[in-house]
Amino acid sequence: MDVKPNILVVGSFVMDVIATTERVPNSGQTVYGKSFHTAPGGKGANQALQCARLGAKVTMVGCVGDDLFGQELLGIPSAAGVDLSHVLVRPGVTSGVGHVTLEVTEHTAQNRIVVIPGANRTLTVEEVSWIKDCISSYDMVMLQLEVPLEVNRAVARWAKDAGVPVMLNPAPATELDDELLSLVTYLTPNEQEASMETGLPLQMDQRGIQRDDLKRIAAALWAKGVENVIITLGGNGSAVVKGESIQYIPCVKMSHVADPTAAGDSFVGALAVGLTAGLSQEQALAFASHTAAITVSRMGAMPSLPTLEEVIALLRERDYQGFDLSCLDVLMK
Repeated sequence: MDVKPNILVVGSFVMDVIATTERVPNSGQTVYGKSFHTAPGGKGANQALQCARLGAKVTMVGCVGDDLFGQELLGIPSAAGVDLSHVLVRPGVTSGVGHVTLEVTEHTAQNRIVVIPGANRTLTVEEVSWIKDCISSYDMVMLQLEVPLEVNRAVARWAKDAGVPVMLNPAPATELDDELLSLVTYLTPNEQEASMETGLPLQMDQRGIQRDDLKRIAAALWAKGVENVIITLGGNGSAVVKGESIQYIPCVKMSHVADPTAAGDSFVGALAVGLTAGLSQEQALAFASHTAAITVSRMGAMPSLPTLEEVIALLRERDYQGFDLSCLDVLMK
């Protein structure tokens, strides 16, 4: 490929309101927090921004409210060059909000998130119908589950009919219908989402994730028509199941984990860019792992997402030999 990848993201905008604490309160209990701040995010907007910061050409489709959060949510993606001309501003409706409790210890952080979808859930198939006529101009379509399922289903059908690959990040976890799954080229659940989608357990053993569990889950998803199953495993990296073989891509460890909030979005955004830029699946997964590693070392969702230059610097620092970094030159044009 000698031109920048062209990626369409249909998804959400969510303002995260983040309370940091050393200990999460139990029911009926009050604890002191360490800090409070807001950070723009939303799974769709995070993924779009990550793709843009890695050098892809990105169009974002979604909906925000006509409030201050809505204005702020559009600022960072716009500054990064994301095309927001198809983002709707809904009068009289609040923008999406994510209530994040971040439990921080000396070396790590864990989050608990409640999402109030707001304007995101008001997006309609009619409002995105223009996509059908131009979807063949995109190299990849990215979807998540914070907008109505009927919108995802329609966009995925148009992409499938046009031969455009669809990457679905099935988060927040919910049970999906077989029709939508049959339209997906790349499904990228984490371990909890993979288990929920199939109703099958995914247990840990002394070596990490159970291989037999992974094979059963992948087989169930293939039976529904999903072409590629890539399961993210947190600190255990990610896994691609191919028949009887399982390919593990290790997690890239950083000295400090500040906030894991946008790690999954960073990973799938980088994966989409890597694949559309011409990397093999294994190379794109390694590229995604290095990208997400930088993200978790920083606070906030959008503010934590790295640039291509930062990811290349980490690849060099860790002496990654999986591919010639010059193959990423197309992203720098």
